Amino acid sequence: MNMTEYGSGMEKRRSYGEGCPVSHALDLVGERWALLVVRELMLGPKRFSDLRDGLCGASSNILTRRLRDLEGIGVLRRQRAGVPVSTNVYELTDWGRSLEPVLFALGNWAVMSPWWDKHAPSTVDSLLLSLRSQAQFFFPGGMPVTGVCDMRVGDDRFTLRFDEAGLAIARAAAYEADALVRMDAHTLKSLVNRDETLDDAIAAGRVRIEGDDRLIRTVIK
Repeated sequence: MNMTEYGSGMEKRRSYGEGCPVSHALDLVGERWALLVVRELMLGPKRFSDLRDGLCGASSNILTRRLRDLEGIGVLRRQRAGVPVSTNVYELTDWGRSLEPVLFALGNWAVMSPWWDKHAPSTVDSLLLSLRSQAQFFFPGGMPVTGVCDMRVGDDRFTLRFDEAGLAIARAAAYEADALVRMDAHTLKSLVNRDETLDDAIAAGRVRIEGDDRLIRTVIK
């Protein structure tokens, strides 16, 4: 492999040295943990500590290198968060967010693998992205219901927006929402994997819904 330098402030790294766009894409985001960093930022900005907690298999040094590399090629940027956080956060650029269909395509391909262990640990963000991917698959013409859902998974809060454009998910509280859904991460994983039904989780007291339950029932059965 040839050694090529991409972007400003990046370390020299190995390159496939091909003109093929696929090989160039792997030059840019094919390093270990790179696409998982992108996945963890797809729903909104995160602090370094949040990324480290989510990607618990990546050391701080490796995560720092990946963030620097991805910033160097323009996939993400560092921003100063406002009050009350007042710290640096990482967020995807528009080009970085355009990797979403790539992540979905990889995930849809991998679920057919005989070696996939769906019960292995998953981050909350990856589970919600799975919901969004499923919504795109089952409702390609847009969601059959419209409204906004404030979803609380443990201490994390997300806004789920259902409309004719599909299902949009952002890491933010939804005020004046049509529905409020509460659950923990373990329950979310069980529901996304279809190991249990939403009604069973409600009956067990692990899911609480206030407001229009039709919203969440379009993506979680």
